[in-house]
Amino acid sequence: MAEEAIKISGKKKSTFLDKVRELLPEGGNLNLCLTCGACSSGCPATGLEGLDPRKFLRMAALGLDEEIQKSNWPWMCTMCWRCIYVCPMKIDIPQLVYHARKLWPRENRPKGIRGSCDMALKHDSCSAMGASEDDFRFVVEDVLEEVRKTQVGWETLEAPINKKGATYFLNQNSREPVTEPDEMVPLWKIMHVVGADWTYGTKGWGAENYCMFLADDEAWKHIVEVKAKAVDDLGCKYWVNTE
Repeated sequence: MAEEAIKISGKKKSTFLDKVRELLPEGGNLNLCLTCGACSSGCPATGLEGLDPRKFLRMAALGLDEEIQKSNWPWMCTMCWRCIYVCPMKIDIPQLVYHARKLWPRENRPKGIRGSCDMALKHDSCSAMGASEDDFRFVVEDVLEEVRKTQVGWETLEAPINKKGATYFLNQNSREPVTEPDEMVPLWKIMHVVGADWTYGTKGWGAENYCMFLADDEAWKHIVEVKAKAVDDLGCKYWVNTE
């Protein structure tokens, strides 16, 4: 099926594209597009809303700021960076998408992403499910006790929390302790078998950061700072994000 053509009426200048160029190192290489289409070939969002990375970049280059601001397509981008990996000119389309998201008033951004970001801001746990530090400790200790009692060979399994000086600080997907707590156990077993010195933290244990996907810079920064401080406060050497 042939792609729908972009229709332009009148002469337009993109203030959006100029602004993004100013923010990115070397302008994000946004002027170097060869229109080869490599970016669109591997993009999971190609074809959604009738758009793809190449067409989106051309819209910005042609000054279609209003059309970009109205499009839902930037919210369908996964920020996977496949477009950059395959682009011969290394054009930073994900950053273009990120700043397109910022054009939307926060209250109009997708409800699911916004809600998960707001939940993560409720506690220093950084859980996108809104689970607190005490909630997490209770679930981990309860599941660990059950495994030790019922699974032969795992009587000495550990799931440390707030262990000072551990080598590795592990984050945990927020959904698992809330809806599928048993799904945490395979990770514990892997760490046990390899003899890793690790710990969770009650603070900063939520692995994901929906505030980044929401394009909320201040909230994104806050979540990262809480997690980094949790790692530093426990004196861990490495931060392993399992998300």
